[in-house]
Amino acid sequence: MTSRLIQSASTLHGLDCAATLPRRIGALTAHEGLMLEVAGFPMPLGTNVRVATTDHKFIGGEIVGFHGDRSLIMPFEQNASLKTGARVVAHSSGGNVACGPQLLGRVIDAHGAPLDGGAQITSRCYWPLTGRQSNPLSRGRVTRPLDIGVRAINALLTVGEGQRVAIIAGSGVGKSVLMGQMLAGSDCDVIVVGLVGERAREVSDFVETKLPPHVRAKSMVIAVPADHPPLLRLRAAMRASAIAEYFRSQGKRVLLLIDSLTRVAHAQREIGLSLGEPPTMKGYPPSALGLIPRLVERAGVDRESGGSITALYTVLADGGDVDDPIVDAARAIVDGHIILSRALSEKGLFPAIDIAKSLSRTMVDVVDAEHLRAAAHVRQLWSTYEENRDLLLMGAYSAGNDALLDEAVARRDEVHGFIGQAANAKVDFATSRAALLEAFGR
Repeated sequence: MTSRLIQSASTLHGLDCAATLPRRIGALTAHEGLMLEVAGFPMPLGTNVRVATTDHKFIGGEIVGFHGDRSLIMPFEQNASLKTGARVVAHSSGGNVACGPQLLGRVIDAHGAPLDGGAQITSRCYWPLTGRQSNPLSRGRVTRPLDIGVRAINALLTVGEGQRVAIIAGSGVGKSVLMGQMLAGSDCDVIVVGLVGERAREVSDFVETKLPPHVRAKSMVIAVPADHPPLLRLRAAMRASAIAEYFRSQGKRVLLLIDSLTRVAHAQREIGLSLGEPPTMKGYPPSALGLIPRLVERAGVDRESGGSITALYTVLADGGDVDDPIVDAARAIVDGHIILSRALSEKGLFPAIDIAKSLSRTMVDVVDAEHLRAAAHVRQLWSTYEENRDLLLMGAYSAGNDALLDEAVARRDEVHGFIGQAANAKVDFATSRAALLEAFGR
């Protein structure tokens, strides 16, 4: 008897019994709006699943909520052929993102699959999709300027390494051109771009025109067009942030661009309303507004690795409404904002930056006092002119009554000329500072 037990034990040795454990299979019971309701499938939130279709294929999805003892799944594909009772099986946890230098120069989708026709990307390096919780004291201060290649920003709205900046603009005011100019002129090690909710045509246009070869070699792009389900649009922004966090943990200086934060919030709004959240301001549920600080706070300086994520988030101000809930929430959490003016754009000024309404909260820590004084003087001239524009247009002001206003009027074209810059031109930080001090230093 003992010999038989020993023989049985030796026979079973080396078998992977975990792989033979029974799998839990759920059954599709309802399809309402964007959600699938599944019975007999008590799996954790965030679990990736596969749902059988009537044509003997599978579509992917993710568990995003619960309704009693039933799981709510949002599919990755729309208009799939489904029927009640369809099998639902767990596919993976979906909680980790493949990272590494293999991503540089590539264009991928929300799942990490290549869109550029290249080989499948394999990596042994992973990072949590939702990031890692960190001690606030492990975040370093923003103390070093980052050359962004745009004179007006380098001189008047200086960006620091690890700063989070919102670029707020309506449609058609030169936002995309400015983003391309900043990417091409930035002094960083890695560039991570998340194109979320863009038109498919604009994705290929961005890759071909905004990323020249020397920039694309250190860049990677995650693209999810507007016609994709909201969950994929949301995951694209989270994947871009996760990849940027991985490179920061390697001590790299990373430039992260999310275009646009508004469409990420729109995706969360669709998900939240489908889950039954109550709408608040302009139809946004609480989760849509709460998503913005969770996403933005993932950028910054890491004291332990010495790396940094300088983040640029574009925010759409529909109709020029800078008091939109998303604009207001973004402006409250970032370290600075750049507002593009339609009025300036219509006058042919590029970049159409409204200097008086734009702000860099970290500029005081990254430039010297002389630089600060000169930049403040330009802002003062700009604000003084705008405050008295109506008086000047009506001819109600007489020169000589206000020396500052006289200077603002006399130097208006000079200020515009300093801000203006050709789309294909690059002006480094040192040159921008020298030009500012020469023209407006005291």
